[in-house]
Amino acid sequence: MKNFTEEEFKSGKVDLHIHSNYSDGKADFECIINNAKAAGYSFISITDHNTVEGHKKYKDAVLIPGVEFDCWFGYVFIHLLAYDIDVNHPALAPFMAKTKAETEGDIIRLFSRRNVPKLIKAIHDAGGIAVLAHPACYWALSLERLVKKLMKHGLDGIEVYYPYPRFRRIVKFHSAKDVKRIADKYPSLIQTGGTDFHGKNF
Repeated sequence: MKNFTEEEFKSGKVDLHIHSNYSDGKADFECIINNAKAAGYSFISITDHNTVEGHKKYKDAVLIPGVEFDCWFGYVFIHLLAYDIDVNHPALAPFMAKTKAETEGDIIRLFSRRNVPKLIKAIHDAGGIAVLAHPACYWALSLERLVKKLMKHGLDGIEVYYPYPRFRRIVKFHSAKDVKRIADKYPSLIQTGGTDFHGKNF
């Protein structure tokens, strides 16, 4: 996947964090694609929780295959985004939801047993990259230490451009500036962004 610029994310040309009704979003998967094209987006990624069923059915030049996995990494509950994956690769199958509830129920997803190092390896085996979603939302005493540990297991990127003001109640330890500082400190990290859209009309 190409390394998009800050301007592409902030200008609304690229959105790499969108949810459809295949998980906990309200919008139809195909409608998201069509509306994004009509609105002039260059690229989008629909990153439903723990499922790629929408990507198996729909493909488009504007659409980057993606998924958002719920995981525990030590004592921290994190979300890992996978981009540019072969959605049919067998390495990913063990990490996918087995029921619809595992894609949409917040409480059910908290009981995830995904092994993060094995998950990152599976993402790489499927030709993709692993990106830490909305890092400022995590209850990690040291965000940089968390990122460095994940990098040792092959983390490729970090979601820098994200609408944190919508989630102020759960941003406890870190700020968007912290995330950007860490991302800039480690140039090997790909910097991504998206709106985390869950609504009806994209």
